[in-house]
Amino acid sequence: MKSRARQTMDKSLDAMLAAIEVYNKPSFAYREEAFSILAINAWELLLKARILLVDQNRMAAIVEYERRRNKGGELSRRLYRKTNRSGNYVSIGLFKAYDRLINDYGDTLDPLVRRNLEVLTEIRDNAVHFLNKDLGFTKKVHEIGTACLKNYLRLIRQWFGVNLSEYRLFLMPIAFIRDVGPVEAIHLNAEERNLLHYVRDLERKVEDDTSRDFNLSLDLDIRVKRVTDARAMPVSPSNSPEAILIRLQEEDIRERYPWDYGMLTTRLRKRYVDFCENRQYHRVRKMLESDIKLCNPRYLDPGNPKSAKKNFYNPNILREFDKQYRRPAAKSP
Repeated sequence: MKSRARQTMDKSLDAMLAAIEVYNKPSFAYREEAFSILAINAWELLLKARILLVDQNRMAAIVEYERRRNKGGELSRRLYRKTNRSGNYVSIGLFKAYDRLINDYGDTLDPLVRRNLEVLTEIRDNAVHFLNKDLGFTKKVHEIGTACLKNYLRLIRQWFGVNLSEYRLFLMPIAFIRDVGPVEAIHLNAEERNLLHYVRDLERKVEDDTSRDFNLSLDLDIRVKRVTDARAMPVSPSNSPEAILIRLQEEDIRERYPWDYGMLTTRLRKRYVDFCENRQYHRVRKMLESDIKLCNPRYLDPGNPKSAKKNFYNPNILREFDKQYRRPAAKSP
């Protein structure tokens, strides 16, 4: 049975594939608007899937909480799960999920990813006003969308080990419209002018190079190149030579060992009242790294154990650190 993180990631991918399919239709009047709506939905689900992955699939990690007023009219100290009109729990939004990954889990994301999502969200929020689309505006949406897709494909592979190169995912250049060049501003409606001004002003403020892993926008000349990577690597869950060898796909390894050093340290800092990133911590951590159940080293050259490596950790390592550090006392309601 798939984990909650994997199920959420699958839904995210379905949304992104739907966004691409809609955008690439030969004739579709609501192309840019529909793409932005579905792409933002795909990103929100991807970020929530990442949170579930690094927080042991706890649904509480992506649920929105609120304080309620007591009989005296004061806000309660206790936090309650927020519900919608149908009584179901409300989950956190796109940017709250983004910020939680960085602030609560110590994950790292290129700032251009957020910039791209901010622009795409602005396009989605203004979708109702797009009454007289201009070719110059359409071109700009394509550039933002292409960068959005590149960023998405890189992160879904980095986080979940899912290689989508065989899908040949790309956005067709504005349905093969020819000679799309600069267009006079008078051809744009007021909402489009404001949005284009916002996008171009943002592009001037950031350093955006196509050679980078992540981008704010990509010009129409950019092509997504397919690459081939090893789809699996051998691991053994035990150091014993008599143990049964288990072969895990790349995505299985990512799910078993989702934390890097920065995320592990952030989780420990938030979990214990007496934690300090000192010599004692490094001594305990290095001792635990010898257990393949808790730590999986990824080598730059998989065939050379002397090559540079990066360790990734299983969340179960917290049980071992619980023996070393003190957790805060439970708060009364």
